[in-house]
Amino acid sequence: MLAWSLEALAEAQSVGEVIVAAPPGSEREIGAIAASLGVSARIVAGGETRAESVALAVEGIEANGVEIVVIHDAARPLITPADIDTLVGELGERPDADGVIAASALADTVKRAREPRPEKGEFPRGGPTISKTESREHLWRAETPQVFRAEILRKAIGEAGAQRLRAATDEAFLVEKAGGKVLMREVSGLNPKVTTPDDLLLADHLLRRRAGS
Repeated sequence: MLAWSLEALAEAQSVGEVIVAAPPGSEREIGAIAASLGVSARIVAGGETRAESVALAVEGIEANGVEIVVIHDAARPLITPADIDTLVGELGERPDADGVIAASALADTVKRAREPRPEKGEFPRGGPTISKTESREHLWRAETPQVFRAEILRKAIGEAGAQRLRAATDEAFLVEKAGGKVLMREVSGLNPKVTTPDDLLLADHLLRRRAGS
């Protein structure tokens, strides 16, 4: 998955330097993957959570001259270079906005549960109880890439504090909390998150079909 995402970022016209936040101890392996693809990437050791890893990667960006930062989750390998360029271009055309993220409008009916979801394991006795059916009219599924003005992203990370940083599941949340305005835009094709073996099979099939093989 990392290889597919690296290739998309490297081919995007709007992307300069690529920085990868790697699981600590795997920096050499990740660097070898990038080199095998001919992708010039700087590898830094990540943190315990996604947001902490992003914060460490952002620390490695030169403060002078970098105006826009693109954050992408390698678990979304179907993103295209054109979609990355579109998101960056959208932010460039919207001086009133601090960020633009890939997102998709929810098509499913959304239920609110009475019991909170356990962090690990399963719900006791089969599952939670529905307390409310939410209107999906204003609900979107956040994806990546997430594109931000570098200044507001640094501010958002700096103001978050350790607790909020660990709890954040995406950078748009941090920018929102810092008072930033973040837009959403649907990308041109499927952009699923690969989290299970079945997801990986689907992603591989779609990528092969895209390549015509």
